Amino acid sequence: MQTPSPEEQLAHLRRGAAQIISEEELLAKLRLGRPLNVKLGVDPTAPDIHLGFTVALQKLRQFQDFGHQAVLIIGDFTAMIGDPSGRSATRPQLSHDQVMSNARTFQQQAFKILDKARTRTVFNGEWLEVMTFEDIIKLTGRVTLQQILQREDFKTRVEQGAPVRLHEIMYPLIQGWDSVQVKADVEIGGTDQLFNILVGRELQREEGLPQQVALMMPLLEGLDGVQKMSKSLGNYVGVSEPPTEMFGKLMSISDALMRRYYELLLGREMPRDLHPMEAKKALACEIVARYHATDAAQAALDDFNTRFSKRDLAQATLPSLPLQGIAPDILSVAEAAYALLGHPRTRGDIRRLIQQGSIQLNGEKLSDPKSTPSWPPGATLRLDKTHAVRIAG
Repeated sequence: MQTPSPEEQLAHLRRGAAQIISEEELLAKLRLGRPLNVKLGVDPTAPDIHLGFTVALQKLRQFQDFGHQAVLIIGDFTAMIGDPSGRSATRPQLSHDQVMSNARTFQQQAFKILDKARTRTVFNGEWLEVMTFEDIIKLTGRVTLQQILQREDFKTRVEQGAPVRLHEIMYPLIQGWDSVQVKADVEIGGTDQLFNILVGRELQREEGLPQQVALMMPLLEGLDGVQKMSKSLGNYVGVSEPPTEMFGKLMSISDALMRRYYELLLGREMPRDLHPMEAKKALACEIVARYHATDAAQAALDDFNTRFSKRDLAQATLPSLPLQGIAPDILSVAEAAYALLGHPRTRGDIRRLIQQGSIQLNGEKLSDPKSTPSWPPGATLRLDKTHAVRIAG
């Protein structure tokens, strides 16, 4: 198969990107006639990857398919600091053992997307752990405090009187130094990584190296459709979750968010000829098949269809239930949901439904009336065979 021309590659690579700094530089690099070093850094602060992170991984795989070299940097050193990007508070620091354990799981999941044979995996502790204090002082002399405090997250914390730790200020420099070490031609990251990636460009320039292109990918909204996907917010879909759980979560998203998921996770527009519910099932099937298997996706679809009546399947959306002012136990939330639907039920009736296993959250039966689930935004609360609501964000 013939490799596409640099112009054709650029046309594909810009698709889905939020920003490229700059397209002219990227085209010039694609015309060099050699595989580019395309960097993606990750700090394994948690063992699992969620769909939000796969947006960048898929763009990296696209570069691989054009014959370029993926450089996956595992931040075994930087994960012990914690990336402050977009954070309103200091991240808890992890031990090296925790980081390395997370890194092993992360790599297994990442290679469900990346071609392992065309991926160079490196740990930034290889060069950061051997730096002397003199090296660090020289590195910190490359940027000013005023530059660092231009970051919105730092600026906001300072204005609000929240602490900004000195080790957090070091993070953009350390990430930028990674780009120098691997001689990155391109760095991929979410839009919240722009400052860090631009620091890398500046450090490369000072070292006499060609500056990397910054290819920024949009941040994927979580199940609530408002905030970016995050495990800490409970609005995520993990790539290692069981197929039925993954399928159920994806079926809970709104129609507007479904269009966004088609664009960022599948790289194409939502089919216009399908009913929204059928389009959502097709989306869920394809994503489950990608991270599990086609048979698992079909089984998850069959399971979903048996759980929901035809009347429910014909609905494109479910009523949204805000939880403000409602006690978090199942009995109180279900009571509020029935009232929202215009079919009030007594607490005794609802207790019997719970004990019978009729009330489910994202397909999981809730059997204890006193329990208090996390109620993730966007989750589907099924009350009985004909009534369901979506938990509001």
